[in-house]
Amino acid sequence: MKLHKFIFKEVLGKGAIVDDMKKCKTPVFLKKTDDEFQENQAFEYLIVEPENMLREPNGKASSVILMFHGLNERTWDKYYSWAEYIANHTRKPVLLFPTAFHINRAPAEWSNPRAMQPFVADQQNTEPKPSHLTFLNYALSNRIKADPYRFYLAGRETINNVCQLIGKIKKGTHKLIDSKATIDIFAYSIGALMSQVILFANPNNYFTKSKLFMFCGGSLFDQMDGESKMIMDRESFYSLLDYYKNKFLFFKSESRLKGDVLEMAFVSHIDYAINREERESFYEEISHRIQAISLKKDKVIPTTGIKSALGKIHLNCLEELDFPFDYSHENPFPPEGPKVNPDDRKFWFEKVFSKASAFLS
Repeated sequence: MKLHKFIFKEVLGKGAIVDDMKKCKTPVFLKKTDDEFQENQAFEYLIVEPENMLREPNGKASSVILMFHGLNERTWDKYYSWAEYIANHTRKPVLLFPTAFHINRAPAEWSNPRAMQPFVADQQNTEPKPSHLTFLNYALSNRIKADPYRFYLAGRETINNVCQLIGKIKKGTHKLIDSKATIDIFAYSIGALMSQVILFANPNNYFTKSKLFMFCGGSLFDQMDGESKMIMDRESFYSLLDYYKNKFLFFKSESRLKGDVLEMAFVSHIDYAINREERESFYEEISHRIQAISLKKDKVIPTTGIKSALGKIHLNCLEELDFPFDYSHENPFPPEGPKVNPDDRKFWFEKVFSKASAFLS
């Protein structure tokens, strides 16, 4: 796998994002506000270059596939094999772009057990005891609990960043990707929701022809279940759900609402009844540009939630699989071992990613 590293420095929309960050309530364990984390504003993104890459005469890639990850991810580890397979089978580079405050855009201590476990232990001594709270999800859980608006704000910030990057590509100043390159998306988990918002809002008409392949993602927000030792604790998830179903959506008591197309696109994916006609009409219109695979035992992003989001087009673009080994949403392809036959794992891995590659080719 040929891996390229590029530095990204946030510019587009930064002022508005910083203003909203300063209004976010800071959880007790943090010693600074969100806008003070420099690693979130300047960071690396990665590009996996395939063998025999499709190139323009100038040597640059004629297409690129953006890859978006799941919620509370701290490394790209599980995604490297995904990106490599897709890149080599489409002959297109795969660009791994981190969401705000995830992967390398967050302090390293947020995923360090020595740093986080004392906070977890203190919280475990409270009543009622938190459910599913771990050192892995402590930072996200408490940041969400302090101010659930952070979830939406991180999405807006990341979409701004992606648009800034595409703007650079369109200007012809990217070292690897041609200015006329087609731009498609492979999205997993919450990255799929962000991708749905991106296609729905279509900022600067950057995504008019983009194809989207979703894996374990694509559900309406209120049909997801983020309670997980690897994502967030129960109290945090239910506070998040309550905030977006009530304060954010209906009561208009959130002063930070923008009222723009991007926000409307997100709102359209919160609840089944909200903007249903517009949402389903949109998916009918782009049905040839979207495909999805869900997993039967996925408790975080259930197939029913994806069907609700897509409407009747799910009959043609959504496939539910059920692997013959012990998998989960967070770990769809667990390491080989006594409970995971390597041949089974290889077969189902290739079934998922061969379909994704064929669609994105």
